[in-house]
Amino acid sequence: MASIATAVHAPPQTGSSPAGADALYRKISWRLMPLLLICYMVSYLDRINIGYAQLQMKETLPFSDTVYGLGAGIFFVGYFLFEVPSNLLLVRFGARKTLLRIMLCWGVVAAAMMWVSTPTQFYAARFLLGVFEAGFFPGIILYLTFWYPAPRRAQMIAIFMSATTVAGVIAGPLCGAILKYMDGLGGLHGWQWLFVVQGLPASVLGVVVYLYLQDRPDEAHWLAASDKQMLREQLAQEHPADPHAPGVARQLLSDPRIYALSLLYFLLLGATYTMTFWVPTLVQSWGVKDLLLIGVCTAIPNLFGIVGMVLIGRSSDRLRERRWHFAGAVLLAALCLGVTTLLKGQLVASVAALSVALIGIAAATPLFFTVLTERLSPAASAAGIALVSSLGNLGPAVSPSLAGYITSRHGPDYSIYLVMALYLGAGALMLLCVRARPAGVSRAVPQPRGAAAS
Repeated sequence: MASIATAVHAPPQTGSSPAGADALYRKISWRLMPLLLICYMVSYLDRINIGYAQLQMKETLPFSDTVYGLGAGIFFVGYFLFEVPSNLLLVRFGARKTLLRIMLCWGVVAAAMMWVSTPTQFYAARFLLGVFEAGFFPGIILYLTFWYPAPRRAQMIAIFMSATTVAGVIAGPLCGAILKYMDGLGGLHGWQWLFVVQGLPASVLGVVVYLYLQDRPDEAHWLAASDKQMLREQLAQEHPADPHAPGVARQLLSDPRIYALSLLYFLLLGATYTMTFWVPTLVQSWGVKDLLLIGVCTAIPNLFGIVGMVLIGRSSDRLRERRWHFAGAVLLAALCLGVTTLLKGQLVASVAALSVALIGIAAATPLFFTVLTERLSPAASAAGIALVSSLGNLGPAVSPSLAGYITSRHGPDYSIYLVMALYLGAGALMLLCVRARPAGVSRAVPQPRGAAAS
């Protein structure tokens, strides 16, 4: 958590001293971020542990690579359908009640995955998991905009999203150990224990979130009145009153640039989750058969991703520049994934290339959402974040199935990496081309003369 303490430093805004502002955001960060990080780690584990479980599921259930790929992707169909409604409910009922509902339901469904025995049951469980988890990620991104102004937001979003990379480090050894050492315990397969052990904690954490967090800064009993006033002033500087708020949703839906950003996110997530779901199978194809060792090999690249995403986010905040940071990160990932196709499964060299690729992949998503939150007004934030996120999440609905088809036809070889590299390269070019602001939104903070555009 040391990064939380260092990440709250940013150029002070008008009307507050640097020391006072840093102390305020340090207090906020230590209150909010540890719990949010843990929740997102559990969320990510429940979403991606199928990549490890399928190593055993295909031995005990009638699941082909195509069935697995479709099941992995159908999660995002349910996620897409219910993401925008969930974020709008968060604005109406508050973060605490919304997160309680989300986490209780997804924990139960994640644990119930242990009972699937047919492809139809597998598809239904994955779809319901997406339905119930929908709204968690965009809800937290929206929630952070209630507490952090734009100059501090990229690092905090990066820190929050580092939970997925931390979870990636933990997921490999943890999933591998459960599959290997709990297989047969109580008459259950290791993959069944995997879903139970990693699913039920979400429901418990939902109750903790409801009891521990506050919906808005004004409700925070742990903030002094002067702290609340400082925070209100800084957020007010960022988002002046929007007289056109009632028509924002209609403007968002009619603006082609919103759909361009959604397509960009589609490509980014499609590449990211293709890698997440299929890397365990690829490592196995390189000659690694021990399940625990497969987990260790998949964990190593995520260690590099944790460091890279925080450092790149910090650089983006310091320079107040987003687009070129994003393009550089994504192109680095695409290049290294392309290099992997030339290595022909050489274990050490392939893991090294993946490690560098993870630096770019891990940094890209926080930068993307920082651009989005800086350009959305308060009235547009709930619908805009959820709309872009939900449309973008169709990428992982398609890409695992595509990867499953490639694997079933040609084996888990360089073709999957080539698809990911093309996705990422196209995404980098798209963000560089999307310059104009979407309708109904405004820049978060006026740029000083000569500053780089975000």
